[in-house]
Amino acid sequence: MAERDEDLAANSAPQGARRGGSGSTGGHVSVLLKEATDFLDVRRGGSYIDATVGLGGHSEAIARRLGPQGRLIGFDKDLQALDLARQRLSAIPAKPEITLLHAGFAEIARRIPAGSADGLLADLGVSSLQLNEVGRGFSFQAEGPLDMRMDQRGECTADQVVNHMREEELANVIYEFGDERRSRRIARAIVRARPIATTAHLAQVISAALRSMKSERIHPATRTFQAIRMFVNREMEELGALLRAAPRVLRPGGRLVIISFHSLEDRVVKDAMRAGAQDGVYRLLTKKPVKAGDEEIGRNPRARSAKLRAAEKIEFRDGIASL
Repeated sequence: MAERDEDLAANSAPQGARRGGSGSTGGHVSVLLKEATDFLDVRRGGSYIDATVGLGGHSEAIARRLGPQGRLIGFDKDLQALDLARQRLSAIPAKPEITLLHAGFAEIARRIPAGSADGLLADLGVSSLQLNEVGRGFSFQAEGPLDMRMDQRGECTADQVVNHMREEELANVIYEFGDERRSRRIARAIVRARPIATTAHLAQVISAALRSMKSERIHPATRTFQAIRMFVNREMEELGALLRAAPRVLRPGGRLVIISFHSLEDRVVKDAMRAGAQDGVYRLLTKKPVKAGDEEIGRNPRARSAKLRAAEKIEFRDGIASL
């Protein structure tokens, strides 16, 4: 089965070779950095949105191109990441006006005026800051709590999913968000092993339930952890909200660039952009997803799963689309 998520590479990547280093921005490696900023077509003095600031790699590249007359608005649910990104961005000389908001990108429609943005970028998925912080409970490679919340204000945790969800519903979550064909067997094993206290315990339960397949290059718990994380953080709901908001907040000629890391996200992004093109809202800039080259993958294994898609909002003049 093809790899679906950055976790597949990130959990085995060298320290600091993921989307951000542990506790600082020094090891931050942003995926498809040049491609993303090129497709955004960042113009000096423009107004741009980074919907997933993380540790600020893409934001920094955008800000350096904008100049002091420009404006950058960043969103992230992770307050710790925002604090580190703020430190990174403050060091930029002749920087634009920068506003960082502790909010998910589902808030964009409410926070950003219609037709005000020249570009919108989203780099989806979990960051290495979250994977490396044992207390956040994202990684199966450490003895952490069953948390997985990107926003610590969130009410739903991995513990509630693992220890309290009905077996049938749990199997559906693992199948839908993890693309895991053995979801029913995994859900049955989890329910029988309750209470499960830590991420390491959960990983052991999953591994014991599955016979090792020689063709697999990933840990047996990878897809289940991905599925639980996506459910806890309502990632697909937020992505849908972002895709609905983008045509409203972009001005004519504004660009939407999204980097996804597994097939479910990429399919939703592809379908939304194609539907927008059919409706005369977008001009597609990428008929096929842009992927990282061998050199970038060698530097940053997480890039192996990345797919970039881009579209430009069409300008209408006297009822005619102007391309």
